[in-house]
Amino acid sequence: MRNIILSLSIFMLLVLLIANSFEVEAKPCRPSGKIRGKKPPPHKCNRNNDSECCIEGKLYTTYNCSPPVTSRTKGFLTLNSFEKGQDGGGPSECDKKFHSDDIPTVALSTGWFNKMSRCFHNITIRGNGRSALAMVVDECDSTKGCDEPHDYQPPCDNNIVDASKAVWKALGVPEHDQGGLDITWSDA
Repeated sequence: MRNIILSLSIFMLLVLLIANSFEVEAKPCRPSGKIRGKKPPPHKCNRNNDSECCIEGKLYTTYNCSPPVTSRTKGFLTLNSFEKGQDGGGPSECDKKFHSDDIPTVALSTGWFNKMSRCFHNITIRGNGRSALAMVVDECDSTKGCDEPHDYQPPCDNNIVDASKAVWKALGVPEHDQGGLDITWSDA
């Protein structure tokens, strides 16, 4: 009887080890809700860098998560100014300061920003046949928007790397083509 229990225990242990050794695909990031757009007050939504302003009554999808981070995470690069009075809205989330567009800085979608855990960490962005190093200074909020703290812009999609002009320049993208680019990125 003891041999049977021992054999069964070893068998169960092997089954658990084998099951845990297979890579499990991460759960997809699904929308967490919707918010209804409000009309921005006059002159309150900055349209620099082709920024979109909320449309009254339109439903915007929100996300609490982002796709899993890998060594080549797929994302969408957008153009953002981190300077005072520009389309980035208020000061950066990481340090409550504004940053020069001449410095390679980025904001990440809420899930990737991960409650400030990537603040001041560098990421490597690959796109346009080049790579660039940039520091995370802000969150591109995927959970809220269409209000004053978000410059009356809609919530970000869950796969956004919102980058300063310095990042776009480092990737060799001509100024007239800056605004949206499929990229991959990883922690540096």
